[in-house]
Amino acid sequence: MTTGTGNEQHIIEAREVVLSFGQTPALRGANVAVDAGEIIAIMGPSGSGKSTLLHCLAGILVPDSGEIHFDGSRVDTRTETERSTLRRDHFGFVFQFGQLVPELTAEENVALPLLLAGTRRNDALREARLWFERLGLDGLERRRSGELSGGQAQRVALARGLVARPKILFADEPTGSLDTLTGEQVMELLVAAAREQGTTVVIVTHEARVAASADRHIMVRDGKVTSLVPDRVPS
Repeated sequence: MTTGTGNEQHIIEAREVVLSFGQTPALRGANVAVDAGEIIAIMGPSGSGKSTLLHCLAGILVPDSGEIHFDGSRVDTRTETERSTLRRDHFGFVFQFGQLVPELTAEENVALPLLLAGTRRNDALREARLWFERLGLDGLERRRSGELSGGQAQRVALARGLVARPKILFADEPTGSLDTLTGEQVMELLVAAAREQGTTVVIVTHEARVAASADRHIMVRDGKVTSLVPDRVPS
């Protein structure tokens, strides 16, 4: 089953991916293809395998069988070091609880991907600061994560995920720890920034209001991509 939009070349694709944790199957032949610049929402009940699928697409997990392709080349056959380099250079991440480094200031957290890629500190911080006005965070550059509200911390995490202009942003339940209004604001900012940069976005969510921001929605049930919902999300 092909779940892409019909292009011969997709930026990221899973083909018949199978993965188990011990005796427990997580993915059972999952297929998904995402086009460059597309925002896709992966939905499904708890335990369906949607986060596992995201982690396979991002090269965090290696499937037992099947293939993961990024930009025309295999991901799953690369070494851990090669996959780490791929994530550093081409992928951005936003997680449910932000996962900011508590010892760093907000601007240092945002600059972190640039610093890890070898950008000079002053240049990295200068680039990071540009995001604070953009995301309504002016004046919070020197605060640490414990001094930020949940919404502020998640916007800092969003800036960190996008600051290096990744080809793909992976967002795993990016509003799961936020109230409805704050979650909607974060999603609006995420979509606007991704569109502006041309970044492909893969979002895992169980919330219809979050998935509504995506171009396309797929459902994962029992480790398989079981349906494609192009125009609506389940109520």
